[in-house]
Amino acid sequence: MLSKFIQNTGWPRIIIALFLIALFSVAPFVGVQIDVSISQILERFAMNGVLVLAMIPMIQSGCGLNFGLPLGIIAGLLGAVLSIEFNGEIISSVINFAGQYNFLTWIDANFVNAHREAFIFSAAIIFSIPIALILGWLYGILLNFVKGDEMMIATYVGFSSVSFMCIAWLLLPLKNPVMVWGYAGTGLRTSISVDGFWLHVLSNSLGFHVNERLYIPGGMLIFFAVVAFLVWLFMRTKTGTALTAAGSNPDFARASGVNVNKMRTISVMLSTVLGAVGIIVYEQGFGFIQLYMGPFYMALPAVASILLGGATVNKAGILNVIIGTFLFQGILTMTPPVINNIFQSDMSEVIRLIVSNGIIVYALTRKARAER
Repeated sequence: MLSKFIQNTGWPRIIIALFLIALFSVAPFVGVQIDVSISQILERFAMNGVLVLAMIPMIQSGCGLNFGLPLGIIAGLLGAVLSIEFNGEIISSVINFAGQYNFLTWIDANFVNAHREAFIFSAAIIFSIPIALILGWLYGILLNFVKGDEMMIATYVGFSSVSFMCIAWLLLPLKNPVMVWGYAGTGLRTSISVDGFWLHVLSNSLGFHVNERLYIPGGMLIFFAVVAFLVWLFMRTKTGTALTAAGSNPDFARASGVNVNKMRTISVMLSTVLGAVGIIVYEQGFGFIQLYMGPFYMALPAVASILLGGATVNKAGILNVIIGTFLFQGILTMTPPVINNIFQSDMSEVIRLIVSNGIIVYALTRKARAER
C-alpha cells in the first residue's frame, strides 16, 4: 500500500511536502512565527486559487495546460481599470437604480456609499466577464484549428497578447489621474494602486483573528470556495460531462453526438473568464494592478501549482488545485524567512526565485513525462 501511494504521489511531490513540513518544524527555533506564516499562506492561497482553477476546464476538454492564461488576465485588467475610471458613475448608477426601481428597499444612498468598494469591485468583475468571453471565444476558435499543438500555440497567444497590450495600455483613452502618467496625461502607469477603490475588499470581509497574529481571510477563502464549487458543479452538468468526454475520447464523444469543437471552445471561454476573475481577486489582496508585462508572469505559477497538486495534461480536479496551490504558496512563503534567519542574511528574493523556478521546472518536467 505504501509503495502504491508513493507511486501514485511521486517522490518529488512527497519531498516537497516533507520539505514544507520541515520548514514549519524548524521555524520556531529560528525566530519565525508560525501563526504569522500560516496567515500569509492562507492569504496567498486565496489570492491565487481562482487563477489555478482556470486550468481545469481546458485540461478536461483536451486543450491541455492554459499557457494562454495571460489573455484572461488581460480581460480582468481591462475590467479593473474601467472600474476605476468610472467609479463615480458606478456608484451613482447603483444609487439611482435602487431608488428608481425600489430594488431591495434597504439599499439606499448611505448603504451604497458605505459599501462603495464592494460595488466597484463587483463592477470590475462584471466589466471583465464579457471581454473575457469574447477573447476566450476567439482563442477557442484558434485552438480548434491547431489541435495537437494547443499548448505551444497557447504560449504564443499569451506572449503576443501581453506584447500587444504593452502598446494598448499607452493608447487607451482613460483619464483618471490615479492611473495615467502625470507628466504626459495619457497612457496608464505600470502599477496602479487600488487603495480607495477595492483594496482588500475580500481580504477584510468576514475575516477573523484566531489570536493576535493569526488572521483567517474569511472573505477570500469563501469566495474561492464558491467559485470552486461552481466549477465542480458545472463539470457535473450535461455540458460539463460532454466537455470531459470530448477531452478524454473525442472520437467516442463525436460518435455520441457531442460537438467536440463547441465543447473545447466553451472550456476555453470558461478558463478565460476564471482567469479574469482570478486576477481581480489577486489584485484586491496585492493592492496594485500590474499592467504591461505583469500578466506574462502569472501563467507559469498557475500551471506549476496544478501540476504540483497531482493533475496531468489530460485530467485535473478541484483537489489538485487545493493541494498544489497550498504546497506552492506554502513553500514560497516559508522558505525565505527560515533561510534568512538561519544564515542571518537577507536572501529572500534570491531564495524566492530559486524556489519558485525550481518548482515550476519540476512541474513542467512532470508535464513532459505525462505527454510521453
